Amino acid sequence: MAAFTELRIKTSPFSEETNEIIIAQLAELGFDSFMESESELLAYSSIHSVSAAINTLHSIAIPAGVSIDYSAGETGERDWNEEWETGFEPVTVDGRCHIRASHHPVNPAAEYNITINPRMAFGTGHNPTTYMMLEALMDMNVEDCRVLDMGCGTGVLAIMAELRKARSVTAIDTDEWAYRNTLENIRINGCSRVEVLLGDAQLLANREFDLVLANITLNVLLANLPAYAQSLVCKGHMLLSGILTTDVDRLLQYAKSIGLEPVATRTREGWAMVQLHRS
Repeated sequence: MAAFTELRIKTSPFSEETNEIIIAQLAELGFDSFMESESELLAYSSIHSVSAAINTLHSIAIPAGVSIDYSAGETGERDWNEEWETGFEPVTVDGRCHIRASHHPVNPAAEYNITINPRMAFGTGHNPTTYMMLEALMDMNVEDCRVLDMGCGTGVLAIMAELRKARSVTAIDTDEWAYRNTLENIRINGCSRVEVLLGDAQLLANREFDLVLANITLNVLLANLPAYAQSLVCKGHMLLSGILTTDVDRLLQYAKSIGLEPVATRTREGWAMVQLHRS
């Protein structure tokens, strides 16, 4: 049974934006998964000891005027299924895409119904970054495109790409939980054109894509953007998120330096998604 270090974090005053800022920083420092409620934020790491997790929490920047209380300990994967089943609520993105767990009913009014059993992986549509990526995917013409979902998490973006009639989808994640969860979710949704790989940007060698999706973190995006750009065909597009609005200029400046031109930017609850184009 796998053991995880668990941080239970309470912020005062509570705000979703504060939680998202904490999540973004902890994710960049090696935390794998998160669960949110109005009473607390749970952060899980498979690589940090309890003392290391506490030190990591102490190292992040907390917004002015916010105080935090926390506790730390070890937990096993045994609790996860019950927790997500009781805590995961369906979400409808832009009135068009209804995302639910397998124990929730289908929304017949939605254009797309996607079933996601998130387990320990990221990506249900509740997070502003996933929400914006799904919005953008629904607004784009993806038909007959070769799509890359980098850092696929639950696989929700890969599933949407297939629903939008992509020719093929390659979903990649470095985390084994995410890899396994994406395999489960594409099976549940009856996907037939999604390839799931465990690994990093090195897997992109000798591959070409018409559309690249990456909803990760700023540091990972900056480190791997050249590899993403190299795999993107001429006139191809890229959707990037997982970045705060305050980091957009930094990302765009770097993107321009490697031949990517900005097309559009979306913002939601302090987060941003940028669309880039390779000329």
